[in-house]
Amino acid sequence: MSAKYDATKIKVLKGLSAVRKRPSMYIGGVGERGLHHLVFEVVDNSIDEAMSGFCSKIDVIINTDGSILIKDNGRGIPVGMHIEQKVPAVQVVMTMLHAGGKFDDKIYKVAGGLHGVGVSVVNALSKWLEVIVYKNNKIHRQYYEKGEVKSKLELIGKTKKTGTDVTFVPDEEIFDTTEFSFDILSQRLRELSFLNKGLEINILDKRTNKKHNFKYEGGITSFVKYLNESKVAIFKTPIYIVGERDDIQVEAAIQYTESYHKNIFSYANNINTIEGGSHLTGFKLALTRALNKYIKDYQILKKEKITISGDDIREGVTAVISVKLPNPQFEGQTKTKLVNTDVEGIVNSLVGEKLSDFFEENPTVVRKIVNKALIAARSRAAAQKAKEITRRKGLLDSGSLPGKLADCSSKEPERCEIFLVEGDSAGGSAKQGRDRRFQAILPLWGKMLNVEKARIDKVLTNDKLEPIISAIGAGIYDEFDVSKTRYHKIIIMADADVDGAHIATLILTFFFRYMKPLIEYGYVFIAKPPLYKIKKGKAVKYAFSDEEKDRIVNEFGNVGIGVQRYKGLGEMNPDQLWETTLDPERRTLVKIMIEDAVEADRTFDILMGSQVEARRQFIVENAKYVQDLDV
Repeated sequence: MSAKYDATKIKVLKGLSAVRKRPSMYIGGVGERGLHHLVFEVVDNSIDEAMSGFCSKIDVIINTDGSILIKDNGRGIPVGMHIEQKVPAVQVVMTMLHAGGKFDDKIYKVAGGLHGVGVSVVNALSKWLEVIVYKNNKIHRQYYEKGEVKSKLELIGKTKKTGTDVTFVPDEEIFDTTEFSFDILSQRLRELSFLNKGLEINILDKRTNKKHNFKYEGGITSFVKYLNESKVAIFKTPIYIVGERDDIQVEAAIQYTESYHKNIFSYANNINTIEGGSHLTGFKLALTRALNKYIKDYQILKKEKITISGDDIREGVTAVISVKLPNPQFEGQTKTKLVNTDVEGIVNSLVGEKLSDFFEENPTVVRKIVNKALIAARSRAAAQKAKEITRRKGLLDSGSLPGKLADCSSKEPERCEIFLVEGDSAGGSAKQGRDRRFQAILPLWGKMLNVEKARIDKVLTNDKLEPIISAIGAGIYDEFDVSKTRYHKIIIMADADVDGAHIATLILTFFFRYMKPLIEYGYVFIAKPPLYKIKKGKAVKYAFSDEEKDRIVNEFGNVGIGVQRYKGLGEMNPDQLWETTLDPERRTLVKIMIEDAVEADRTFDILMGSQVEARRQFIVENAKYVQDLDV
């Protein structure tokens, strides 16, 4: 806690190069995602200070001039002269890649942004950036433009506080958009607050005066409760485990719900390891081993002719596993999988021991978990029978296709697209209007199953989902193989009304729960059919919103205009459907992406789960963002 943090502790690995020429190499893209990544890179530096015990508060402020300020009450970036570089240390941090205190393990025992490119990349991609450092009873300031130093490090005042303020404006020459989203920032800041117990993180949007104050003394226990707000928990208080071995800190929080889906989120040094890794493997092994040991010790299944698997034990669980370690090794630049081999054994033994102790001391809770797992095991046996039936029908075989499918002639998945069309009428028009070379049409009919409220055995035998499973040809759930997908564009085409939106949401829920790689690989889209056809003489235009309709009507003038409001896709003839919704040159498609796995999972729970109150609250909070409402 008392380690000296000064200019001698700043290590330089490599100089700054070509960030502005190839920004995507450093921040993953120049769209909305890359824009917000800039903020998180700066915030990560403050989080590193918090993990080391020197920062208790972080403020993020979106200013009205397009700039954003991130400030903390940490130790402050060193301002002394760097011995090797002959410039102030803060300037080294701001202008050189791979420069920072996190390369010195005496300064940061644990750190998140281990590549050390963060704030210098932010500086390079900013129109301007200002850093103010409060340190050694003095206030220093330096100003940059597009990564270049535009002022010397100035002494501008005295202070008794410590910390760092970074204000920057993203460069519009680099980014597709430079407007920060309060909601995107809030989601990540809330997550960071959960993962760092007691850390206060505030966000204020001066454009709208919206603000959030995040501080969770319960840490990841509060996180699990937040994730389960829209679910029915089978016991009230999450199981909490904490411990440390070989300088590796381990935290886990576990709560079971009546849901059929498992939700386990893993983190390493606050980084969401969406592909899991050694810590997640260790956690799963520990949970399975501890529960099976309890079942065996108390002979709970002696009258049952069934075994309980790890998948059965994880059904309905919501868990957060967080590890903090000195030298994490991640697979790939994106840091989505932790590969430190020693972490698995440490998590396995530590979590396993503490779970076994908890089970011994809380028999009522563990019996509820065992009963949940037993029901899941019976359901798994039923699902296995359903799979066999499904397999005999050929639905898990890419060679068997549904009768209603009008397939395309191409057999190259990267060229092929399939439209999942609401209704036989629209399906008929789509079949006539499509380009048969690369466009397949599968009409859907009847009420689609809400998979959020059904186990897999019901999903596999549902006659509305069977055609989708067999048409895509890649299997389902644990047998899903994305490489066997027959189409690399799967387009949901439903009416532009409330019912159409509901059908689209049901299909997306099915993909998210049972064929998630389709979304992760960018194969899933939603078509945007027009709401209006506006005609004057031989001139025809289509409008996708009321505002667009009014604009076109004004362009045409008020005389001799015909306006047709489409109530459904079935009202369009094949030519109109091609022109507005099928033609790759003119259509509008919305690509479905998972930007935030935690929030995506929670949103599907809210929208499609059984908790009406949570859904009502979601609608109230988000109604103001609705652009097109069909009533």
